Amino acid sequence: MSYKFANVKTELPGPKAKELLERRKQYVPKGVSNGIPTFVEKAQGAILTDVDGNTFIDFAGAIGTINAGHCAPEVVEALHDQVDKYIHTGFNVMMYEPYIELAERLAKLAPGDHEKQVLFLNSGAEAVENAVKIARKYTKRQGVVVFSRGFHGRTLLTMTMTSKVKPYKFEFGPFAPEVYKAPYHYEYRRPEGMSAEQYDQYILNEFKTFLQGDVAPENVAAVVMEPVQGEGGFVVPSKTFVQGVAEICKQHGIVFVADEIQTGFSRTGKLFAIEHFDVVPDLMTVSKSMGAGLPISGVIGRKEIMEAANPGELGGTYAGSPLGCRAALAVLDMIEKHDLNEKGRIIGEKVMDRFNRLADKYDIIGDVRGLGAMCAIEFVKDRQTKEPNKEIVGTIVNEANKRGLITLSAGLFGNVLRVLMPLVITDEQLEEGLDIIEEAMEAATSALQVH
Repeated sequence: MSYKFANVKTELPGPKAKELLERRKQYVPKGVSNGIPTFVEKAQGAILTDVDGNTFIDFAGAIGTINAGHCAPEVVEALHDQVDKYIHTGFNVMMYEPYIELAERLAKLAPGDHEKQVLFLNSGAEAVENAVKIARKYTKRQGVVVFSRGFHGRTLLTMTMTSKVKPYKFEFGPFAPEVYKAPYHYEYRRPEGMSAEQYDQYILNEFKTFLQGDVAPENVAAVVMEPVQGEGGFVVPSKTFVQGVAEICKQHGIVFVADEIQTGFSRTGKLFAIEHFDVVPDLMTVSKSMGAGLPISGVIGRKEIMEAANPGELGGTYAGSPLGCRAALAVLDMIEKHDLNEKGRIIGEKVMDRFNRLADKYDIIGDVRGLGAMCAIEFVKDRQTKEPNKEIVGTIVNEANKRGLITLSAGLFGNVLRVLMPLVITDEQLEEGLDIIEEAMEAATSALQVH
């Protein structure tokens, strides 16, 4: 089938990409992974063009970094303007206004009517590390509670906080102390015979038991939760669970941290995913789509908690760089001007409708789930046993690549297909991308039947 936007004219990798791959193999360690075996030449909106002239529809968005689209004109214009003025002075040396303006806007936009302050850093992992530092400083406690299947980064502390052993933790120990993993709500894998309401109470009771058997709440500085798990498989918890955990934190003086690094900036149909659960976090970590591709992250939190650290205890050389701040300000303008929250909601409805139709057709689909435009399919070998089917996902991703669609796998067992298309994607591009997923599934299942 021919496509209007996706156009793969060569094998993958193409001639130029092959040359670059050889250079990559010589000079870049294999520990730095890559998905599709080609190299980008240019990018615009939701379309990527590689060095061999192949065009792809992007359903990965640099792992959720490009909600505002590739090379968004507003962002490009802001960066050009900033480069002409100054590139970097180090906020710790000579301050600059974009940092203050961005902090002010995010403080006003974040959930809750309390006073807030904002700290800027470089990466999502740094944001999580600093949220933990701030919580420990404020509470004078050491313990950090995270959740099964969670992902928070690749540094020593955030790697410890992350659940998946391979590839993130294997042979990289010893790990950071005082990190504890609690059970997370997972509706699809709710025990058989248990109602949704019973499961809510069961998993909350498990959390309370965890605070008796694994770590005393008096020793816990922070509970760090992804409102929707990203790398863990786009697992959407119940409102009862999230509210219950937040209330337990409040009862015990534990700082509740919402990790919004992948879920933030309109991905779920609201500016922040935690808003869907009617919970006001004490701290929030943000990054990825905040900067439309520029490295910037942040911690947004209650002023009394953020103020706990003394001068010099937070920050970093490039933390909250002028370019990152200007990009983020342009993104906030775009969210408001183009109503990306609404776009996220509409895209999610269209994707879920198509995914549900696919689930009616293919019995290897165990679950379809999502929140806004953060949608996924979980593949299984058998709907009764729910045994994960990692192999089929790898085949589908590969078949999609060959047809000109970039997409990603996820989940503890690698059996989840997730989509993170830019929210500026056109209706035609979205439909074509979903058509390719459908064709890739057909090809993958046909190949499975042959073997």
